[in-house]
Amino acid sequence: MAARFVHLHLHSEYSLVDSTIRIPELVERCAALQQPAVAVTDQNNLFALVKFYKAAEGVGVKPIAGADLLLADGDEAATRLTVLCRDRDGYLSLSRLLSRAWMEGHRNDGVVVRPQWLREANTGLFVLAGRNSEAGRLAAAGKHELAEQWLAELQQATGERAYLELTRTAREGEDAFNAFALHAASRRGMPVIATNDARFLEADGFEAHEARVCIATGRVLDDPKRPKDYGPEQFVKSSEEMGALFADVPDAIDNAIALAT
Repeated sequence: MAARFVHLHLHSEYSLVDSTIRIPELVERCAALQQPAVAVTDQNNLFALVKFYKAAEGVGVKPIAGADLLLADGDEAATRLTVLCRDRDGYLSLSRLLSRAWMEGHRNDGVVVRPQWLREANTGLFVLAGRNSEAGRLAAAGKHELAEQWLAELQQATGERAYLELTRTAREGEDAFNAFALHAASRRGMPVIATNDARFLEADGFEAHEARVCIATGRVLDDPKRPKDYGPEQFVKSSEEMGALFADVPDAIDNAIALAT
């Protein structure tokens, strides 16, 4: 059987600060790679949704609606959760969360969703907790017990719709978080899922992506103090590439496919 994979964490051009992926080219690439579905999870918005659905259905790729939510109480540093709509109820839940964020969650650095809002209104949503989640922040600080406690609360709020997200894009802190996530998944009976946290379409798109980030942040490419938050591996990889990358964690690939079907 041919290798299969579904990208479930991906920003499009509608995430203005950090992606160069255009919707028509995205769905064409997924079709060419024989990937049956793809999710678009832009930061705090669903602006791509109509264009994405029409384009994906036009080439026989299943579109999955979602978003990266920035979560914070007060003025604390925001953490991130990726949410995916399982059904119409999920779309309504996400729409309400984003609407509330844009009406009530404004800060100097953008808008946020309050964690309590998500705990109270997540019907029909799958939730992916990765290295930039609150669990990832706590684990990076060596507070593994508190990180697992946070995961327990997430599971309680969402039931079996919570996943731990694994990425292998050679970014700082990934290996440590993945080790924690695999341990926590075993202890908590929480499924893991593989993503590539894609920000550009093909392997040669990294430099253009970095230029996009610099424009959005008012920096220049050769600034030695410029934050390096992204890596050259964050493109829409083939199923074979993702399968090889997670050959030692096949459940992470299988869970991505199962969640999308």
